[in-house]
Amino acid sequence: MTAHPNGTISTEASNFLLNCFVKSPSWKFWLSLPLSLLFLLAMGANSVLLVTIGLEVSLHEPMYYLLSILSLLDIVLCLTVIPKVLAIFWFDLKSISFYACFLQMYIMNCFLAMESCTFMVMAYDRYVAICHPLRYPSIITDQFVAKAAIFILARNSFLTMFIPILSARLHYCGKHIIENCICANLSVSKLSCDNVVLNKMYQLIVAWTLLGSDLILIFLSYTLILRAVLRLKAKGAAAKALSTCGSHFILILFFSTILLVFVFTHIAKKKISPDIPILLNVLHHVIPAALNPIVYGVRTQEIKEGIGKILRRQRITGW
Repeated sequence: MTAHPNGTISTEASNFLLNCFVKSPSWKFWLSLPLSLLFLLAMGANSVLLVTIGLEVSLHEPMYYLLSILSLLDIVLCLTVIPKVLAIFWFDLKSISFYACFLQMYIMNCFLAMESCTFMVMAYDRYVAICHPLRYPSIITDQFVAKAAIFILARNSFLTMFIPILSARLHYCGKHIIENCICANLSVSKLSCDNVVLNKMYQLIVAWTLLGSDLILIFLSYTLILRAVLRLKAKGAAAKALSTCGSHFILILFFSTILLVFVFTHIAKKKISPDIPILLNVLHHVIPAALNPIVYGVRTQEIKEGIGKILRRQRITGW
């Protein structure tokens, strides 16, 4: 136990309870089925994409390596959040250990930031492919992907590392019920009897620095792509480029929009049900993961051909 200047005595929590959707308990029943289906779709589609890229030699190119990174991030994010949420829905397993909670907090913040950064690198890849096609093989190389992967990992893992550290150093005054389905930083830190202004400020600064800068560069890339596409004179070239890049951009916009909506609903939580931001936060960890491999992978002709080759090879060899 620790005595504080305000006279309170805090008992360090050994575990927390995730008390989600207390205002709307019926949501658990209605959400469990679509959430489990989305989880299975996300895990299955991303696994198929990874296996296809890994086994098909013709897909061993920088663009597909970036797709593999995105799929790995999606799989980790889903596994970090959704099984625990479903365990709460189905078996009422609300308890989560102190260390598991802050590990989940770190993975969520770090991998969401890495996903945003991967989108930015992929947007740059498309920009070079369309705006500088002759220079593409010399710019987007395996070495470029390796350096991009190191940058994605180093930048985001370091800057997001302090979010759980700042929360873990707080004293929780015997309070251990988190009004959320996941260990979100703000939901956890508000249980503390300490001053949490630093936690809020750091999360805000990191979020807008990482996600904001990525979003600006993504918009810039696709603006330049759109300008170059509109100048294409070859028959059907502009339509094909717009179809591919348009679907990618819509997916990135969806990823960013649902995050912005979550932020604004959290700010305006007094005017709306407190369960809305919780719902958006959970869905943000599974819907993009389910859509990414479909939009980026299945709609790509080379990926579809690669899946077809593997299936034919399996039928022939019995593997």
